[in-house]
Amino acid sequence: MNLALARLIAGQICIHASMAGMRMAAPLLALREGYSAAAVGVLLALFALTQVFLALPAGRYADRHGLKRPVRHAVVAAVLGAGAALVWPTFAVLCAAALLTGGATGAATIALQRHVGRAAHGGTQLRQVFSWLAIGPAVSNFLGPFCAGLLIDHAGAQAGATMGFRAAFALMAVLPLATWFWVRGTQEMPPVVAAEDGTRARAWDLLAEPGFRRLLIVNWLLSSCWDVHTFVVPLLGHERGLSASVIGSILGAFAIAAAVIRVLMPLVADRLRESTVVTGAMVATALLFAVYPLLPTAVTLGACSVLLGFALGSVQPMIMSMLHQLTPAHRHGEALGLRLMAINGSSVVMPLLFGTASALVGLSGLFWAVGATVGLGARVAWRLRGEAPAPPPHP
Repeated sequence: MNLALARLIAGQICIHASMAGMRMAAPLLALREGYSAAAVGVLLALFALTQVFLALPAGRYADRHGLKRPVRHAVVAAVLGAGAALVWPTFAVLCAAALLTGGATGAATIALQRHVGRAAHGGTQLRQVFSWLAIGPAVSNFLGPFCAGLLIDHAGAQAGATMGFRAAFALMAVLPLATWFWVRGTQEMPPVVAAEDGTRARAWDLLAEPGFRRLLIVNWLLSSCWDVHTFVVPLLGHERGLSASVIGSILGAFAIAAAVIRVLMPLVADRLRESTVVTGAMVATALLFAVYPLLPTAVTLGACSVLLGFALGSVQPMIMSMLHQLTPAHRHGEALGLRLMAINGSSVVMPLLFGTASALVGLSGLFWAVGATVGLGARVAWRLRGEAPAPPPHP
């Protein structure tokens, strides 16, 4: 890993940690104020709603303007969102903050992933660089919730006081500024111009490729597992009387495990096959979801969270490597936007369903239903074997 990639990873960590911390702090504040699980589901869904509508435009914008301009706009939006929650910590403002921080993180992620993919050459190097880049969200998923939990418990006069939540929101507003510090010196890649054939390409044309369609289905199933874990752990912890610090540590254990597996993957990237890794991860996730709600203590929940982090943490580098091999270089931003739109469209709907389903079948039933669906979907991942990569781009 070179210095330029390390700076991009640091920038991604900062803006993603801001959203991850907001995703834990905002629901906990809503629960403290007496809002229902269904209301918390709406709040969590809003973190993904902006990305549904902005993902494709953000992808096209990145294809036209590269890295730094999209990231600069994203930093401004993230600071405004978290800053608003700091000043006015009401449910309505928390919803607005979720829209802003979620959309900002999505736009920045597309620009960063496109830049890194453009700089890589060949399947092995793609797996390596996306394994390194995927460390960013894994670290930030620990850093954001853990720091927010500590501030919520210890920055106020007592654990869970409003001042503690304000302190957490203040930190989340500062973190995106560090993103611009790390990214601003990056050298832009030269633009890639598509050959003119008289027709205007549409984003939906990418779905004509069977491999790309299967990839989106697999990515959607696995992102649902991240969503249900993020949604259920705070509710499960609240139900069992766990403190914000313990809940944050359980989510943090998951993030650390995902980071560890991503650190190790570049070392063996030339021995990995994308479809095999993804299929194995889906089967392992289904088994872990079967036992997760049966575990009685914070320690056992944390241990299962670590194993789940190993399984799900291995997936994103493989998905991103396949995506860049299946799509032409001048449309990488669009493909990334379409992927993000699909998984975040699910993330808007899923928390709403999670809130309703948990009321009907309980948290255990929710875990088991999602696990069974992912287990059945492993067959789709296995069919990705042998998909031909896209031809080399014409600069």
